[in-house]
Formats: sequence, C-alpha cells, structure tokens
Amino acid sequence: MAAMSVIGIDFGNESCYVAVARAGGIETIANDYSLRATPSCIAFSGKNRILGVAAKNQMVTNMKNTIFGFKRLLGRKYNDPYVQQELKYLPYRVVQQPNNDIGIKVNYLDEEHIFTPEQITAMLFTKLKDTSETALKTKVNDCVISVPSYYTNAERKALLDAASIAGLNVLRLMNETTATALAYGIYKQDLPTPEEKPRNVVFVDCGHASLQVSACAFHKGKLKMLASASDPHFGGRDIDQTLANHFSADFQNRYRIDPRSNMRAFLRLSTEVEKLKKQMSANSTKLPMNIECFMEDLDVHADMKRTDMEEMCSHLFQRVEKTLKRCLEESKLKLEEIYAVEIVGGSSRIPAIKHLIEVVFGKHPSTTLNQDEAVARGCALQCAMLSPAIRVREFNVTDIQSYPIKLVWDASMGEDGEMEVFSQNHPVPFSKMLTFFRREPFSMKAYYSTYIPYPDPYIGQFIIKDVKPTPEGDSQKVKLKVRVNIHGILTVSQATLMEKKEPGDQEMEESPEAMETDQKATGNGESSAESQQQNEGQQQQNHNSAEDEQQVPESQSGSDKKDGTKKKKSSVKAVELPIEAYTHGFSQVDLNNYIEQECKMIANDKQEKERIDARNALEEYVYELRGKLSAEEELATFVNENDRTSLCRQLDNMENWLYEEGEDCQRQVYVDKLNSLKSLGEPIKSRRVEYEQREGVLEEFSLSLQLTQKAVDQYRNGEERFSHIPDTDMQRVQQSVEQSYKWLEDQRSVLAGTPRTQNPPITLAQIRQEKQSFESTVNPILNKPKPKADPPPQQNKDGEEKNGQGDASPKTNQGNPDEKMDVE
Repeated sequence: MAAMSVIGIDFGNESCYVAVARAGGIETIANDYSLRATPSCIAFSGKNRILGVAAKNQMVTNMKNTIFGFKRLLGRKYNDPYVQQELKYLPYRVVQQPNNDIGIKVNYLDEEHIFTPEQITAMLFTKLKDTSETALKTKVNDCVISVPSYYTNAERKALLDAASIAGLNVLRLMNETTATALAYGIYKQDLPTPEEKPRNVVFVDCGHASLQVSACAFHKGKLKMLASASDPHFGGRDIDQTLANHFSADFQNRYRIDPRSNMRAFLRLSTEVEKLKKQMSANSTKLPMNIECFMEDLDVHADMKRTDMEEMCSHLFQRVEKTLKRCLEESKLKLEEIYAVEIVGGSSRIPAIKHLIEVVFGKHPSTTLNQDEAVARGCALQCAMLSPAIRVREFNVTDIQSYPIKLVWDASMGEDGEMEVFSQNHPVPFSKMLTFFRREPFSMKAYYSTYIPYPDPYIGQFIIKDVKPTPEGDSQKVKLKVRVNIHGILTVSQATLMEKKEPGDQEMEESPEAMETDQKATGNGESSAESQQQNEGQQQQNHNSAEDEQQVPESQSGSDKKDGTKKKKSSVKAVELPIEAYTHGFSQVDLNNYIEQECKMIANDKQEKERIDARNALEEYVYELRGKLSAEEELATFVNENDRTSLCRQLDNMENWLYEEGEDCQRQVYVDKLNSLKSLGEPIKSRRVEYEQREGVLEEFSLSLQLTQKAVDQYRNGEERFSHIPDTDMQRVQQSVEQSYKWLEDQRSVLAGTPRTQNPPITLAQIRQEKQSFESTVNPILNKPKPKADPPPQQNKDGEEKNGQGDASPKTNQGNPDEKMDVE
C-alpha cells in the first residue's frame, strides 16, 4: 500500500491534475465529479469552504468569496507592479498586509477573514490530497509538485510553505518543462547511447497563464536540459482578455452597455469568449456567440472568424515567436540537430501558435504526449524515482538554473566582493565549495545577476557565525558549501572553519583532510574565494578568470602531491559553524500557526459535510416514503387509510420544516427526526418485504420436508444407501418431519388470515430459523457415511500374500540385467 502514495501534482493557474505511479504505469486520478481536471478555485460560505469544481460552479454567483488566479500572487509583495496589474481583473478583495504582504479578504463563517496566497494554495492542495486518498484508499504524504521554470527563490519557497500547511512532504519542486521531458523520454526505447549524438527535443508548454519553451538532450537512461525561455505574462487567458475587451467595446457600441463596468457580466463574457476561442481552434468559419439576459435583461449576439482573432492578437503572437527564437538561440542548436518539437498545454492547440512553431523550428509540432496530463505524469514518475517504495527504470535527470546567481560580501584590502557562483543554464542540483579567509563572523548576500520576472533580485542574506582568528591573530580558512538544491532554491548548506593545530615535538601525521591551495591566500592573508564544484557526487575543476583564482579539487593538496613522504606539519581540525539565513518564506512560528488554522478548517469542513449529509438523508427519506405511500404497487396496500393519511401529513410537515426553521440545524437534530420517521415508515416497508418473500420461504421449507420424507420412504423400501442407519435414528427423522409439517401448516393458516396492513404474527426470520432447526436435526442422520469395509488381502503370482511382512524389494529385470530404469 505504501507505493500507492507516490503522486505527482501539476499545479496550474486554471486547473490541477494529480497522477499516481501504480504497478504497471502512471494513472491520472479523477476527482469527486469524475473529472481529471480540478479547477484551481476556492470559495467560502457562512458554513464551510467549497473547493475545486463546486467552487468554480459558483464563481459568478459568489464572486466576492470565490478565489482563483492566486498562483500568480504566490511569493510576491502587494506593491509588485505585476500584482497591481493582476488585481484589475480579480473580483475578490485583495488588501495590503504588514511587511507589504498580500492578504485576500473573504467572508467565511459569517466573519471577515484574511488569508495569504500560500494559505489559499494550501487549501487547494488539501483538496487534491483528499481526492488522492479517496482514490487510492490510503494516506498520501510524499509528492512532487510542478513549478514554472521561471519561478524565483521567493515563489518556490512560498509553494513549499503552502505544501507544508497542507501536510504534504514535497520530495521535489520540478520544473514543468523538465517534468514534460521526463514523461517523454523515460518510455523511449530507441534513444541513442552515451557515445552517440544526443536526441535533441524542444518542448513548448503554452498554458492558461504562461508560455515556457525548453530544449532537452536525450541519451539512453538520461536527459539533460539545455536551455529554457519563457514569457510569464502570456497565456490563453491573455487571448481571452483581448477578445473580451473587443466584444465589450462592440456591445457598448451596439447595445449601449459596457460589460467592463460590471464584474459579474465581464466574468460571464470571459467564460463565453473562452468557449468561442476553443471552437475557433477547430473551425475556420465564422462562429456565433450568444448570451441571454446578459445585462439589463438584454440578449446579446456576436460572431467572429479565426482570422479575425489572429489579427486581433497579433501582438501576442509576436511575443510567442520571440520566446521560441530565444530558446533556440540559448540552446545553441542548429535546426537540423532538432529531432522533434513536442507541444503540451491547452493553448498550444491554437493553430496560430502551431504555425509559429513550424516557422521557427522548421518542424511540424508533435502531439505524442497527453497535452493536459503530461506534466502531472512526469511529476509522478519523478516521485516514484525518489521514493524507495516503488521501483522505476533508471533514468537520470539534469535540470538547469534559469537565472545566474551572484554572491556579494564585504570587500576588504581591495578585494572584489562579488562573484557569480551559478551562471545561466548551469546544471542543478549542484553544490560549490567557496573558501574565505576570515578572522571574525561575516555575512554575504545573494542576488540574481540578470533580469528576472520579479521586481526584486534579492535572494537572501547568510551570516556565518563563530569565526575566530588563529592564536596569532591571523585569518583562518572558512569553507562554505553553496547549493542550488533539488527544488531549485539557493542555500548555504554548510560552513566549516579549518582550524589549524600546531603539532607537538613527536607528532608526525598527515592532515586529516586534504587541503585546497589558494594562490591569493598567501598574498594578502585576509580573504579570497576559491570554488570547488560538486555535481551529483562528481568533482570538477574550473578556472574563474574574474577572480583570477585556481580552483583545485578537494582531493588534492598542492604540496602533498609533489612529495609523497610524511612530513611534520600542522594538523587541521574541521569545525562546523552555525549559519543564520534570512530568506523569503514564513518563519516556523507563522508556519505552525497556519498549519493549526488549516487543521481547524478541515475539521469544520468535515463537520459541515456530515451535517449536510444528515439533512440530505432526511430530505431524501421524506420524498421516498411519501412517493411509495401514494403508489398501490409500493406501500399503499400495506398501511390502513387512517395511518397512511396521518403519516403523509407528518411527511408534509417535515418537508415544510426542512425549508423553514429546519434549514440550518445541528446534525443530531436531523438524525433524530430521521429516526422518528423511520420508526413509522420502516414497519410498513418490512410488511411489504414479509408479504412478497413469504411464499418463497414457505415453499423452501416445504420442499425440505418433502425431500426428507422421500428419504424416509426409501429407507423403508430397503434403499441400499440408507441401510447402515439404525431404525431408531430414522424414527427420529420421521417424527421431526411430522412435527415440522404440522407447524408449517398451522402457520400457513394463521398468515392467510392476517391482513397486509398488520404486522405478521410469524416473520420470515422465524420461518427460516424453524427450517434451520429441522435440518440440523435430520441432516446429520441422513448424511451419515457408511462404515468402510476392510480390503481383502492381495496375492502375488505365486499365490503368496503381500503384506507388510513380505519381501517388498523390486525384482530385477531378468531379461536384461544391465538395463536401467527411466527416471524423471
């Protein structure tokens, strides 16, 4: 059952998919509406939260409390220009919180509540987790969640916080383009060997809110991402927005109404425009769009052709072309080196985008992957590969760092206080060892060093504590391990002080740890940075011309390599140093508080669901019983007229109560009223069952008596198979038959005189019990086996008896004494 919990989540701006790795393959899980896509929507009411499909269904009627599009707010600040642009199209209330954080204000439990985007995301994850546990019938904890390749540290940390609030253990945040590549490559049996040229495939993911393009090189058993380019501000919704604005202007012209002034009307228009866009992708002819009672009780009509849409959105498609060309340029691939171009995402179905792909890459786009579910399937595969609970084919995945990262520290003695530690498209996950010479605690800050789709390039500050000088007051070597981890998040994961210890007079020892040499260390004695790179256990040598430093693997020590003899030298003791990290994300205190809030809301949702289920059960019973009491073929003939009239009146009163003062009661109130009605209705149902099944049960008993009497008659006629039964036992059988037959006939006459409207004096259970008692008496006697007779003694050819005392050895083959027996 443990393997069942290996899931991958494709977290999209419009909808989510969950895939699971099961024995034999990957399966996408359906939700409680039997749909594979769960809308990224959360709604709030006076009693509970509404999640997924149900939330989307009430988006127009409850738009102030229905939250969607929150993926675009994760990890961002309120005054972020992009957030401000987003807010123009969101009908719910978004407020500024302390520290410039984003707060989403809703009416929940008849009170105003403010939730962070991370909390809203956690609510969606709670729904996906519940859907998975229902489908798999086991607890779900471990998962892999997809993220856009352009997400920064802040956004990735926010997503991890959201998953923690929902009780999910994220094994990896996986770039959506990388997940797609894994889903494509792991099943390919014809990939080139490592000695051959790689198979280069371009993946284009055009979704609801963003465009991502990546190039990937495949070899048998591994993939390596080469480059990625993205436009975080283009997606299918931008086309919808352009069309909605066009029709708004058209309606204002023709009908004198402006949908943009009415958010509810604009939401309806956006929904209809999205349907029209999908239809235009499949048809080039002019297509109509009709909306009834749109605004001011007006029915509106419009039409559009695909060519009109393409011309209207030409400025958007130009951005698509630029993104495609940028990926091609960064990958350094020639067109003839590209094997195929695979498309995924709903908006990639638009013919204009397919045409641009063909123009830029010179190849018709392929659709061998499931365009909606490829990312979730890739995440599920990655989760299976990371989990020990399930075996998956060996397949190595090397991702890339989308943006270059630099470290900045306090410059001293004229040193350069800045260094780019990870360049663009650098392989990840990856670690680098940096060496500094310091005599006191120091700090460094991390930044993105080029343009990113985020207003602040700042990543975080890391303070290295407990650094102390040598006894002579000189600087000591401090080694920092800087890593972009499996989530794509930068961390300073380790700091080590290489403390020198002077040897004694008799001490002859090797250094306990191989040392790095540093040419600049002897020059100024204050600070330097040398880089030791580690990627998946492999060490590489690099030369950084900007710092003019020689980078030497840790396994080498400059002087020791030249002289293999042991020398008297200073020993080095490695001391782990504490690191204080100030990065994006919640503090542990805030995180625990949000987890507690989520648990309370889950409990409240469960309680409300049980209350609604109890109310629905009562309502259903009222309708069912009243309908059956009115039908002659159902229950009408099993209750007298006065009782039926009285019961129907009670059912009518119960229905009125349900829609009036009983609209909102505690669960136990509904349970008690249902039990009260059942005490009146169930006896009537029981009378019907007794009546309809009675004859069959009586016939079964009668048949059993007849068969037993037949066996007694055969015994009296000398039947061989009963000859071993004593006469006294058979007399007991005859007596039981006579007694049971008399009991059965008496009950028949009693039941025949009982009207249907009364409870029968003898129930089906009593008749079955009498039959069982009769059979338990006679069957052991009639089925008694005959005693086994002793077998006659066997004789051999010479007339001698063969028994346990005789010679049991086999005779030899006298005709051919050398012939051997066949043995199987």
